[in-house]
Amino acid sequence: MTQERTTPPHPVLSSYYHDAASRQGFVRGLFDRTASHYDRINAIFSLGSGRWYRRWMLKRVGLKAGDRLLDVATGTGLVAREASRIAGMNAVIGLDMSPGMLAKCRQHLPIALVQADAQRLPFPDGHFDFLSMGYALRHVSDLRATFMAYCRVLKPGGRVLILEIGRARRPFVQALLRFYLGRVVPLLSGVAASRDSRQLMEYYWDTIAECVPPEDIVRTLRQAGFENVQHYTSLGVFHAYAGTAPGAPPHGQAR
Repeated sequence: MTQERTTPPHPVLSSYYHDAASRQGFVRGLFDRTASHYDRINAIFSLGSGRWYRRWMLKRVGLKAGDRLLDVATGTGLVAREASRIAGMNAVIGLDMSPGMLAKCRQHLPIALVQADAQRLPFPDGHFDFLSMGYALRHVSDLRATFMAYCRVLKPGGRVLILEIGRARRPFVQALLRFYLGRVVPLLSGVAASRDSRQLMEYYWDTIAECVPPEDIVRTLRQAGFENVQHYTSLGVFHAYAGTAPGAPPHGQAR
């Protein structure tokens, strides 16, 4: 029987794990060990992509009060927190595969939380109005399977928003990004937090450097069934991908 081809976000990074099958366990363990330091690390590397940017993009893509939202790879709740301020606290569910991250999120954000994998969402079809994912797409094992799962749990006409950091097209900007995220941030994370935090940010940079280009992500979103796929870029390195689940009602008719 022929094995179905997967679409990983980047090649196997053998300096961290041995093969594709080992990726998920490595990533979960790394995030578990660094959960207590993650917000401090984020403050170091955010480069302006903080609360205002998350909230701005959520509104720009169409999140509104009362929308039922699933925040995938919620981590410590950085995107979910901004979403709850728009949609309402009871309208947001956070999902993450790391129990350590969920425990940290639970300490300061009173939303429903679920431990699960992004590719295997434990929700019925057409359950959500909106799905978000912040800076975690590089950590899934299969882009196409992930996007198909997203499409499945969204209502017809529901919206997806994926925030990411990617390689810069201009060599000078890429060199600055490599110096800051590849060297400065891991060093500061190790000093301000822990040795594991330094490894997390070294891994973070390597996934950015090896990640598939934005065109591949846009194409895979379309192949998974999303319509009206849009790609926004800020400062040459911050990327936002948005799309609509198929089957939207006629214009003017409520979903």
